[in-house]
Amino acid sequence: MPVWTPPRWLEVFAEQAVMFREAVDRADPRAAVPSCPGWTFTDLTVHVGRFLAQVNRYLTSGSVVQLRPRPTEPPADPLAYLDEELAAAREVLPATPANRPVWTFSPAAPDLAWVWQRRAAHELNLRRWDAQAALRTLEPTDRDQAADAIDELLGTLLAARLLTDSPPAVTGSAVVSCTDGPQRWFVRLTLGEAPSVRLAARDEPADAHLNGRTTNLLYQLWRRMQLTGSGDESVLRALRMS
Repeated sequence: MPVWTPPRWLEVFAEQAVMFREAVDRADPRAAVPSCPGWTFTDLTVHVGRFLAQVNRYLTSGSVVQLRPRPTEPPADPLAYLDEELAAAREVLPATPANRPVWTFSPAAPDLAWVWQRRAAHELNLRRWDAQAALRTLEPTDRDQAADAIDELLGTLLAARLLTDSPPAVTGSAVVSCTDGPQRWFVRLTLGEAPSVRLAARDEPADAHLNGRTTNLLYQLWRRMQLTGSGDESVLRALRMS
């Protein structure tokens, strides 16, 4: 399996940022984005700009504690706002040492800058997918990239979602298996704790199973495709991101 490093995440970010920017430039700003119910292309553009602003703020400040959110006013020109934050991210992300201490968003992740570099890569891929899917110009996602995005989702993002003020009351285990690659994850959900995530053995028993092509698994877990697993449906639903 390929070993992912910050330079590779930066490459993915650069690739996805270009494709996302091209897609939103082509779209009618008022057009709906079906994979993000209630959003228009303007909403999607502003969301990515604000996400990048957050990444840039943490990496430039080096804060090791969570910062207070800044007041957010709708930008007068969403595309200009996106361009400003993209330009800053293209400078900040590669200039920040991967092991620089900085607050991150998940109790299951180390407080190091590479967590933000990885998040930026996979967030831009997801939003590129949203934009291209709405335009019916969807380009395939690289399989190895999708596998790393699943690893991030299960190993990092899931803990951030489940350890909230109102976590889902779900316990149990699941195995997520790629049918077109060697990756398999075992996830155990326990109330009040961060999910336990490790590599799964072949044919390992679990309360639920989710098997499929790597890219399909990624977008199922991100609620972009219908869930096609087996076993305990409540466990499978708990794995999905909002």
